[in-house]
Amino acid sequence: MQIRFFATIRECTGETEIRWDEPTATLGELLRALSARYGPAFRRWVLDQDDLGKMVLVVINGHDSRHQGGINARLRPGDSVAIFPAIAGGRVWLRSGGRWTDYPRYPCSRS
Repeated sequence: MQIRFFATIRECTGETEIRWDEPTATLGELLRALSARYGPAFRRWVLDQDDLGKMVLVVINGHDSRHQGGINARLRPGDSVAIFPAIAGGRVWLRSGGRWTDYPRYPCSRS
């Protein structure tokens, strides 16, 4: 599986693209495994508790994952996955905190 990271997500990973050879049946499994690899800043972007994060767009083979089952979207070894931050800005609802928050501008800053 080919995984590409864009914009702020790329800052979290320090990588543009990786090849993923570990068996991963669903998008949720993949995002949890990537979160373990890249740490809490990456996890805050891609996951909201056990659901797909509100501040991320994940595209599987050119199609929005939200239209393929979201966190439960099925993955195959030859798939191409692209992970983008939501770019619109504004405010998002965080289920984990039960509150509105401003869209983060620099959540992966290393300073």
